Amino acid sequence: MEFAFDETTERLREQLTEFMDTHVYPAEAVLAEQVAEAENPWTTPPIVEKLKDAARSQGLWNLFLPGEHGAGLTNLQYAPLAEITGRSPRLAPEALNCSAPDTGNMETLALFGTQQQRDQWLTPLLEGEIRSAFCMTEPEVASSDANNISTRIERDGDEYVINGRKWWSSGAMNPNCRILIVMGKTDPDAERHRQQSMILVPTDTPGIEIKRGMHVFGYTDGDHGGHAEIEFRNVRVPAANILSGEGEGFAIAQARLGPGRIHHCMRAIGMAERALELMCRRVSQREAFGGALADQGMVRHWIAEARVKIETTRLLVLKTAWLMDTVGNKGAHTEIQAIKVAAPEMATWVIDRAIQAHGGAGVSQDFPLANLYASARTLHIVDGPDEVHRRSLARQELKKHR
Repeated sequence: MEFAFDETTERLREQLTEFMDTHVYPAEAVLAEQVAEAENPWTTPPIVEKLKDAARSQGLWNLFLPGEHGAGLTNLQYAPLAEITGRSPRLAPEALNCSAPDTGNMETLALFGTQQQRDQWLTPLLEGEIRSAFCMTEPEVASSDANNISTRIERDGDEYVINGRKWWSSGAMNPNCRILIVMGKTDPDAERHRQQSMILVPTDTPGIEIKRGMHVFGYTDGDHGGHAEIEFRNVRVPAANILSGEGEGFAIAQARLGPGRIHHCMRAIGMAERALELMCRRVSQREAFGGALADQGMVRHWIAEARVKIETTRLLVLKTAWLMDTVGNKGAHTEIQAIKVAAPEMATWVIDRAIQAHGGAGVSQDFPLANLYASARTLHIVDGPDEVHRRSLARQELKKHR
């Protein structure tokens, strides 16, 4: 593995850094004002659309997606770019059309959709014309075990009928959400990894009821399109809306979640870098007990530990990206799980120390730290909780010695 970034990556890093400095960071205060004034907290603020136009005009668009449908970057090339966007997670990913859950949904459609499905849904998503949602988690069961999912998808002639309840359906609260990817059981009696299927459900289909929007530590999380609790009552869609065929839901989920997990981890590094930068500035400007906070031994310990944690996590994420490019997601399975544990843990620790260094200001709306912390803490749960990944990692290690 080469540690130096190639020419394409360096060019895009420089370009993206300039875009962040001239467009994104100045827009953060504008975003806060527009969100506060909006009647619907999940509506995409005008500043975001303005940033999307600017990013697209500069070619900073769909960077996450390899192959013919995206920018053609490898995971290793995209990693440092996603890190940069993580420094302003409420604005930058969506500005570049690289925000969850649309990224995972676009990857799913690109990999498993028919030509008709791609024409109808992938194309407008790639163009940034619509938003989408992913409906997997359910309120009544521990959804980290896919076998617990109880939503039913039953064949009835030329249609499928969907019944069930989902929550934390990311993207569904955005008024521009047009398509849901729903995971449910088509055959409860099949082998455990062949029971589930995924199906495309347009949001205007009769029988869909948005029960409520979910808040994350009090935030509406509008940058992810908002999370919804949704009830499906006898929702009928054409049989052609099934993705890849019955029984393929678990395999699609694994293919979807691998890139999604590393994208979260890439952005978590950027979040931690932003927090460390803010911490260093704050302690250099403040005095307590007759000296600068920066001269306090405990504060210096925080700063040193933060740098060590960020650098070690970044190296593991880059190794994982390289493995995904060279041996595929399956070959990088162990590393993907490892970073999904390490990156949220690192980011949460660094941001927490930055908040502590800021005192009361750290938990206020005057700094992005509280929102960064909410995002980082949530990463301990999304795309599989830490405990599930640790359980799997331990099982793999034990196999080597049995």
